[in-house]
Amino acid sequence: MRKLLIASLVAMPLVVLAATPETVTLDVQNMTCAVCPITVKKALERVSGVSQVQIDYENKTATVTYDPDQAKPKQLTDATTNAGYPSGIQR
Repeated sequence: MRKLLIASLVAMPLVVLAATPETVTLDVQNMTCAVCPITVKKALERVSGVSQVQIDYENKTATVTYDPDQAKPKQLTDATTNAGYPSGIQR
C-alpha cells in the first residue's frame, strides 16, 4: 500500500504538467480509393504526440488530436504530404 501511495504522489506532477491536447482538421488531397485513408491515418499516427486520428473519406479530411508539446500542425501536414497526400489546415 505504501509503495502505491508513493508511486501516485511521484506521478501526480507529471499529469499536472501535461499539455492539454489540441485538435486540428486537415483538408487532405489525393484520397481517391479505399486504401488512401488507411495510409493517411498511419502516416499521422507515426507523428510523436498524436493520440487520435479520424479520417472522413467523403469530405477528404483528417481530424487529429495531439499533444502540442510534442507535435505541431506543420508536422502533421508534412506527414500526409510525405505519404503522397498533401494537406492543409482547415479554416
